[in-house]
Amino acid sequence: MRQRKGPSSRRPRVAVLGGGIAGLTAAHELIERGFDVDVLEARHLFGGKARSMGVPGTDREGRDALPGEHGFRFFPGFYRHLDDTLARIPFGRNRRGVLDNLVDVPQTELFCHEGPSRILLSRFPKALSDVPALVASLGFFDDIPPRELLFFFKRLLLLLTSCHGRRLEQYERLSWWDFIRAQEHSEVYRQRFAHGLTQVLVAMSPRDGSARTVGNTLAQLYAGILLPGGVTDRVLNGPTNERWIDPWVAYLKACGVRFLPGTRVGRIHCAQGRITHVSVEGASSRWDVVADHYVAALPVHVLGQHLTPALLAADPSLEGIQRLRTEWMVGIQFYLRHEVDVGSGHSMYPDSPWALTAISQGPYWERAPSSYGDGGVKTLLSVDVSDWNTPGLLTGRPARLARSKEEIRDEVWAQLKASLNRPGRTVLRDEDVVGWHLDPGIVQGEDGTFTNEEPLMVNTRGSWFSRPEATTRIANLFLAGDFVRTHTDLVTMEGANEAARRAVNGILAVAGVRTAPCKVLALAEPPVFAPLRGLDQLRFTLGQPHVWDTPQAIPDSLLEQLPLPVRELLRQAS
Repeated sequence: MRQRKGPSSRRPRVAVLGGGIAGLTAAHELIERGFDVDVLEARHLFGGKARSMGVPGTDREGRDALPGEHGFRFFPGFYRHLDDTLARIPFGRNRRGVLDNLVDVPQTELFCHEGPSRILLSRFPKALSDVPALVASLGFFDDIPPRELLFFFKRLLLLLTSCHGRRLEQYERLSWWDFIRAQEHSEVYRQRFAHGLTQVLVAMSPRDGSARTVGNTLAQLYAGILLPGGVTDRVLNGPTNERWIDPWVAYLKACGVRFLPGTRVGRIHCAQGRITHVSVEGASSRWDVVADHYVAALPVHVLGQHLTPALLAADPSLEGIQRLRTEWMVGIQFYLRHEVDVGSGHSMYPDSPWALTAISQGPYWERAPSSYGDGGVKTLLSVDVSDWNTPGLLTGRPARLARSKEEIRDEVWAQLKASLNRPGRTVLRDEDVVGWHLDPGIVQGEDGTFTNEEPLMVNTRGSWFSRPEATTRIANLFLAGDFVRTHTDLVTMEGANEAARRAVNGILAVAGVRTAPCKVLALAEPPVFAPLRGLDQLRFTLGQPHVWDTPQAIPDSLLEQLPLPVRELLRQAS
């Protein structure tokens, strides 16, 4: 059956294709500005890769199912667009809505196969309780040769004192591996600063990752530790849908947004430079959705499949979407019968072949893990697998080529034990595992091979030039997703939120609606380096290299404008 749905009022109608973070953000900004909004989502749960879900078969009468998730949520302190949205979602008696459901994670712990674990404070010290972690943090890098450590921070300073034009034209085209000259340094330098900072955080190879993107992001994370009031690491105080997504959807419904779960986009029809309608299908019917404007908030690999010759003819720049690369970064949860000590924050396992990171959720949740399922779970260990291409410890096969989901489970568990269990100290015991959950986006076909229904785009070198703007050349088509060009740049929830704001601002520009545009904010830059960035802007305009790439020293007149510690470090670096 086919039926045509069109605008039912004088208010402009927008069809938002996709109910992830970008789609929900677009709906939020649009409905508050007087638009009619429909959100179409292929799944029956909203939230995209950020969503959490109940583990089938674990609910009990009067008790919620054990919570599972695509992967644990991490909210860096430099997020500003997403924070603004969270604060506008009502939640109980919270003064700042869902934003008050974020809690600081005070430290990150590094576990290697050999040697002691290492702690890094994840925020600027703000209480006496932070002092032990601050003292421990002083030894976080003590296994790296001092000359290499100084060289690494000089490279960060090089990026921070470079103008934006140089970052885009030079560092965007350069890999992070080459930018930090990983090949010239020790294995621990490469492990910590090359592989650890790219694969663990954003599932990209350091040999391919954009130096501009990785460096900018790393500078933001370090700022959360070094600047007063800063914080690098935050998490929700409960499962994502319970503490964020479900209240968000409820709020948007109350505002008038219409949600169509289980609705898959079939074809986006384009004629004469406009979208005429979108063919969609539900569980038992097909129909066409007609709107004044369309926001494509689909995952990048899905949107690439919908780029018809008509769409590409109307906007040839969209072809770059098909050149963007995706990788797998997927989570698995282990449910344990006892409380176990796996660090008091996020834990990183740089020796693990599959680039694991993890967190024990219970200490940060308002509801204990034992309040879910049958009450027998005391520890909920959520693990992200960032490298699906490197052979594992047990079978020598990468995760992509595992023969079963159970093999993936066993391999991840073995890699965790290799780092956590030591002679005389057993943290993880096989008999403590009472359940596990692998993200349902990992699907095994009849031929035994695995596919990932939800890969994420990775910021490979030069990928910026293939990424689209939120506003297209098609008059009523706008793009929202973490793959869109944004200040945030990195593929994150913050990037998806910013992209959606840009899409809404594009609609406002053509719809003639008189209302304030969405806030779009650039990444904060240390003002102390502004004089040097200004100098580099002049040199870049004249076609000259950065001063550190020449024998010429930084002019004393500029150095004198900087604080003494920074001045001395720059003199050494130059």
